Amino acid sequence: MAFPAFAEFDINNQRIQILAFNSLVDAQSLNQHSVNIIASGPSVLEQTFSPEQLSRPTIFVNGSISLQSQYDFDHVAGFVISDARFISHQQDILTSYYSGQPLFATAAVFEALAKLYPDMMFNYHSAMTLLFPVDRPWGVKANQTLFQKLNFKNTWLNRKKPLISFASDPNFVIDTNHKPAPIGVSLDVTHGFIEAGTVAYVAAQLAFSKKAAAIHLFGIDLLNSAQPRFYENAKNQAPSKLEKAIYERIVPSFNLLGEVYQQHGVAVINHSPISKDLFTSLKPEPLKWL
Repeated sequence: MAFPAFAEFDINNQRIQILAFNSLVDAQSLNQHSVNIIASGPSVLEQTFSPEQLSRPTIFVNGSISLQSQYDFDHVAGFVISDARFISHQQDILTSYYSGQPLFATAAVFEALAKLYPDMMFNYHSAMTLLFPVDRPWGVKANQTLFQKLNFKNTWLNRKKPLISFASDPNFVIDTNHKPAPIGVSLDVTHGFIEAGTVAYVAAQLAFSKKAAAIHLFGIDLLNSAQPRFYENAKNQAPSKLEKAIYERIVPSFNLLGEVYQQHGVAVINHSPISKDLFTSLKPEPLKWL
């Protein structure tokens, strides 16, 4: 399957282009460096990032980009948003912490940005990269009216395909026997990413596609998903659907990802003390010797 090489958006009566991710572009490569992926679990507040960890390329997801106010990360390798609802739920985070870092997002996210933050979109579009969910390239729609004029409307991009249809595609590994529905992982998000109910799963596939040597996961807590994310409080907490999906989809998907990427020489290390016993294929955080 070949996705469009770019998408066009109307910003302030001007057309801008957002290029699609392409792993063959040298600028996208992590060049075999280990990478941090920082999710939004409350355990992040208990994490003290070491100089070694801060020196790694780091990929933030959703509101974890706000950690830049607390730590000096040497290299922001990416900021990933897959659900357009984040754009309307966390406007303060975007306006306070996004200033042109490499942003990887779906078409629906960029449509929401174009509507709510046209100046941000116009000023930083050259730092933005389009990602496609392989089975529903449109992505998660936050508001049906908002997307009525999306330039992909009434095309093949709007049709959702069953994940099993990608079982023979060499760019994916699909577990067709998993119940209640197949799960999978992408080997190159140039050809699309596979969803598992959390944006951190998208970021992990992006890191592998960007040729990371190892993937360090922070804040993948899951078991405390009813609590506010580390950047939220009880008053501004956005809804979470993790609880229903944890055991049926998220944990099995991460276990598949860890196993597959390990077979390709890329270790996936889980640094969350909350979820350390959930995963069978993710390596736990190494012990620290005094």
